Amino acid sequence: MFKMSQNILKLENNVNTIYNLISYIQKELNHVVQLSNENTLKHLTQENAVLEKQVDQAKARLMQLQGNAGLLSNLVKCESVSAEAHVKQESSADKPKSDKPGKTKPTKPTASANKPADKADDGPVDIGRLDLRVGKILEASKHPDADSLYVEKVELGEAAPRTVVSGLVKFVPIEQMQNRMVVLLCNLKPAKMRGVTSEAMVMCASAPDKVEILAPPAGSKPGDLIHVEGYVRNPDPVLNPKKKIFETVAPDLKTNEQNQATYRGVPWKIENVNGFVTSQSLANVNIK
Repeated sequence: MFKMSQNILKLENNVNTIYNLISYIQKELNHVVQLSNENTLKHLTQENAVLEKQVDQAKARLMQLQGNAGLLSNLVKCESVSAEAHVKQESSADKPKSDKPGKTKPTKPTASANKPADKADDGPVDIGRLDLRVGKILEASKHPDADSLYVEKVELGEAAPRTVVSGLVKFVPIEQMQNRMVVLLCNLKPAKMRGVTSEAMVMCASAPDKVEILAPPAGSKPGDLIHVEGYVRNPDPVLNPKKKIFETVAPDLKTNEQNQATYRGVPWKIENVNGFVTSQSLANVNIK
């Protein structure tokens, strides 16, 4: 009985020892895991630092390559220009020199040098550059190849009538086009419109939904000149399309409250004729 008690006591001691050992092992294991995590984190941090350094080095290398590429491009351009200059210099050197220095061959004046300067180049860009005149439509007919166009024969006090093409079919009945007094812009460059050359432009008051032909005052006759007070009438022989003179002047061509055609608010008129150029009913609209 005593021996059994000793064995039980010994067994209990062994169990306690085992429990203590397990507890110790568990603590050590936790410590190992913690150390492992810390080592892993440290290792990852070190790897990250290495990678960042490599990225910075790669960026620096890329910038260096780009700089070299730009330098090379500029160098090629400079060499190309230098080569061209060298070729020109050699070409000049290859030309035989005159045996008689001091004598130069007189140069012939070019055709352009003989031409007088265009007087219009020196003038202001205003309504004075436009050749606006009174005309009379002798006859009007539909354009053979365009339903929206009229072809008119217009008397302007010249040796022969001018042919004028106008896009007025939708706005003015053909009956109202016959024997009608109008105002025309006469120094536009002649242009073909569907195969018919137009030599002038009928001036109209223009709204989005309505167009009216401008009418000169009673008593005017074909060939009468349009004047605007304050602006010298000095029209170009032919308006140069590249200079866009009409396009510059056009925004200031409008009718006023009295339906009078104006330029910058000043009415159009004809010398020695009472009255003004007017539209039938359109006020404060553009003139085209």
